[in-house]
Amino acid sequence: MKIKEILNRLEETFSLSLQENYDNSGLIIGNANNEISKALICFDCTEEIIEEAINKDCNLIISHHPLIFDGLKKINGNTHIERSIIKAIKNDISLYAIHTNIDNHIEGLNNILAKKLGLINCLILRQMNGILRKIVVFCPIEQAEKVRNAILNAGAGHIGNYNSCSYNIIGEGTFKPIENANPFVGEIGKLHFEKEIRIETIFPIYKQKEVLEALFKNHPYEEVAYDIYPIDNEYKFAGAGMIGELPQEIDAEVYLHKIKEITKVGGLRYSKIKKQKIKKVAICGGSGSFLIKDAIDAKADMLITSDIKYHSFLDIPEELIIVDAGHYETEQFIKELLYDILKKNFPKFAFLISEINSNPVNYL
Repeated sequence: MKIKEILNRLEETFSLSLQENYDNSGLIIGNANNEISKALICFDCTEEIIEEAINKDCNLIISHHPLIFDGLKKINGNTHIERSIIKAIKNDISLYAIHTNIDNHIEGLNNILAKKLGLINCLILRQMNGILRKIVVFCPIEQAEKVRNAILNAGAGHIGNYNSCSYNIIGEGTFKPIENANPFVGEIGKLHFEKEIRIETIFPIYKQKEVLEALFKNHPYEEVAYDIYPIDNEYKFAGAGMIGELPQEIDAEVYLHKIKEITKVGGLRYSKIKKQKIKKVAICGGSGSFLIKDAIDAKADMLITSDIKYHSFLDIPEELIIVDAGHYETEQFIKELLYDILKKNFPKFAFLISEINSNPVNYL
């Protein structure tokens, strides 16, 4: 199997357009057309992980954190990143990272963390904007239904809990076919008037390729008239963190023990418990202290994340408990999620989960 087959499946859902500006998700080392026989799924890509891939004959490593975040001017083997790059290239191992693009998707990292923590009725905590586009296309009346259905089936037309959303206006278009044209209707050199339907709908930017392919495949005109506009509406299915509910209220201290048991964190840090019973819980795997205000605005009883600074604990209002459950510990389930997705789509291919715990933080 070629690397691009795996990449296409992952990026079909977890598009690289969803990653943050600082991130470096995607194929970092290797060619997408390379043939692979085994893939190793891990959290961090380290020298030890690459050695594991060599020993297990894996020629693709799929990691959550990218090996390379910043630009490199030299690769001399002086740092663990440089040594890892050299070892991967020498052993013909390709490296792929799927980081904030899977963090930011409603079916991604925070979704599996929410399930592990027993949350239901989950929504994105801070929805993304700038993701949506509106497409407007003009089509002869008789072919409009076929074209509309094609672009809706390609991923357009989702608004909240509704799909197949579009707006349609009947009007009249004009065009004059010129030399070398092959018109569906009309004659060369003559101005033609055609009753058409203006179809409007929206789609997330990462579905643009599929939507346009469906449009061009199903539209009868030789030259398809269409417009695409950026819109600022928030996108319900992507963004930072999640917020959900516990099936019933629970004692805050009891739930803290449950968090520690599930994440297996060596030490749980949390703010003063001023509310004994909790039900509404916000989460963000990895570093999520930037979502404290969002959790407050959403009236969460608790925010579970990591990398919380000292002063953040001081400034918390009485209605919120913040919990630092460790960076690795709140993101570790990504390996399980990736394995399940890939194994479901490629059941006969050899995907392995790394046996190495790459958490650099130790606890006494």
